[in-house]
Amino acid sequence: MSIHIPLPIPIHLLDEASPPSALSEKEQTLYDVVLKHFSAADYTLPNVNEEKAALVVDEKFWLSYECLLRYLRATKWDANVAIKRLEDTLKWRRDFGIYDTITPHYIEPEATTGKEFLFGYDTRGRPALYMCPSKQNTEESPRQIHFVVWMLERAIDLMGPGVETLALMIDYADKAKNPSIGTARTVLNILQTHYPERLGLALIAHLPWLLHAFYKLITPFIDPLTRLKMVFNPVITKNGLFRTAVDAEAWSDNSGSRVFELGQLVREGWNGSQPFVYSHAVYWEALVKLCEERRSRMVAAWHRMEGKVGTKEWEVKVAVRDETMNMQVAVNVLAENGQLQS
Repeated sequence: MSIHIPLPIPIHLLDEASPPSALSEKEQTLYDVVLKHFSAADYTLPNVNEEKAALVVDEKFWLSYECLLRYLRATKWDANVAIKRLEDTLKWRRDFGIYDTITPHYIEPEATTGKEFLFGYDTRGRPALYMCPSKQNTEESPRQIHFVVWMLERAIDLMGPGVETLALMIDYADKAKNPSIGTARTVLNILQTHYPERLGLALIAHLPWLLHAFYKLITPFIDPLTRLKMVFNPVITKNGLFRTAVDAEAWSDNSGSRVFELGQLVREGWNGSQPFVYSHAVYWEALVKLCEERRSRMVAAWHRMEGKVGTKEWEVKVAVRDETMNMQVAVNVLAENGQLQS
C-alpha cells in the first residue's frame, strides 16, 4: 500500500534531543550585545518607513536565541556584522513576502507534480526535503524561487527540538534538467545570505557526468562550508544510506556513520522502504495542515513564555513535544476506557 502523507518525527529522535550547548564567556558577551540591540523597547528597523519600522509578532518569534547565534556563527562572532545581516534578512523577509505574499494558494501550481516534497527524517532528526528536477512543471519565474523558499520554511516548521538544519535530497534520475545559472545563483544567494547554517547535508543522487559541468559552474558561488556538506551519489545498502562506500562497509550499530535508516527513505529513486507516492490531492492538504497546526502551537507556546526576542526554540519545541505526548496519553486512556466510542 502506498503512502501519500508526510511522516511524523520518530519518537526516539524526540527522546534523544539535546538542548543547546552552553556558550563561552566571550560568546555570551557577544550574544548579549545582539540580544540587547533587538530587545530595546524603542527598537525599529533602520531605513524603513516609520509606520512599519517596529517589529511585528512573526519577526520577534523569528528572532530566537538560536537564530541570533546562527547569524553570529555565520559572521565569525562579529556582533555588529551579525546585527547588520539580521536586519537585512528582516527587511528581505518582508520584501520577499514570507509572511503574506507566499501563501499555499499562491505557490500551489508549482507543487502539483511533486517536484519538491518533505518526507522523513535522517538519523540526526533533520527533515528531508526532496527535489526531483525531472518533475519540473513550470517555466522559470519568481514563483519557482518563492516555492523553494516556502518549502524551506515548511522544513523549518517540522524541525523537532534541538534540530536547526535540514537534509536536502536531489535526485537527477529520469533525464532531469538543471535550472539556469541565473536561477541557481539567486537561490544560492538566498540560502547563504538569509538562511545561514540551515543546510545540514545535501545528498545528490544519480548525477550523470554531463551535469557535473553545471556544478563546476556554480561551485565558485557556493561558500566552502556548504561545499563540504554536498555528497554526490551516496551509497545505499540494506543497512541504510551512507555518504561513501567506506562508511557503508565500516558501519555498525555504534558507528554513527549512517545518514538515513531505510524506514525514513522513500523507495522511488532512493531505495528506501517507504512506498511513498506523491498524490497532490492528498499530500498538499496534509502538509499545509500539519505545518500550520505545528507553527500555531509553537507560537502559542512562545506567547506563554512571554513572547519576546531571544526565546529559545528548544524550549518552545519541547513544550509542543510534551503537549503532544500528553494529548496522546489522554487519548489512549480514553480509548482504553471505551470513552471514544460514538
